[in-house]
Amino acid sequence: MGLKGQLRFLYILFKLKLARTMAFRFSFFGAFFVDGIMFLIQLLMFSSIYSQVDSIGGWDRQQMLFFIGTFSLINALNMTFFFFGIISIPHKISSGQLDLYITKPVKPLLYLSFENINLGSFPLVLGSIGILIYAVSGMTLEITASMVLGYIILVNLMLILYYDTMVLLRTIAFFVIQASALERLEGELITLCMKIPGVLFEGAFKVIFYLFLPYGIMATIPTQFFTESLSIMQLGYATGIVIIFTAITLGLWKLGLKNYKSASS
Repeated sequence: MGLKGQLRFLYILFKLKLARTMAFRFSFFGAFFVDGIMFLIQLLMFSSIYSQVDSIGGWDRQQMLFFIGTFSLINALNMTFFFFGIISIPHKISSGQLDLYITKPVKPLLYLSFENINLGSFPLVLGSIGILIYAVSGMTLEITASMVLGYIILVNLMLILYYDTMVLLRTIAFFVIQASALERLEGELITLCMKIPGVLFEGAFKVIFYLFLPYGIMATIPTQFFTESLSIMQLGYATGIVIIFTAITLGLWKLGLKNYKSASS
């Protein structure tokens, strides 16, 4: 199936999910309620921190608020479109259910990633945009169309990186029996990096969160760009990391499929 066919498949998946959501509205509001509580907890934590200090690592309240809004936006898009599909990959591999996806005309990873679109998380996208607008209203920057466009491009670039890291950690299930510990570690690291801008990390933490598990750059880079503190070198580095992680993820996925033992074998 070509690119046009793959995109049409995604469109059909989205329509089916939308129809199912309208039929079962309780699941929609249930997901929104849970995600909304987590969203509010994050904002309360932010308010608690900045009630005691004026800046952290040179970042003032508005910059930090913009950073949190950016990470929340990336995470909300992740939760809406591919989170619930990707987290099922290890189970599909261990149970042999992956066989069903391999036999489909669409690429297995594409199908797995987007089969469980969660529209209940979409209101959080709007909430995150609201935080960004509020943060910008308190800044002295002159906002231009190029700044907004560049920010949108970088958010999408970091969303790809988020997707890559999620798939990469779950592709390990092809080679080991139990990978749940890595998934728990992932959750803890994301929670940490959602609170702390990458510019504050030093030493070994900088290496970990900027290179091996680059959660530290996901919201930091778009925020630095929008607040005009991002250098060309930092932009090039972030772009290079996305390219490298995408190549590694796709390569490891293909290798995993070659080594996959079908339930029927």
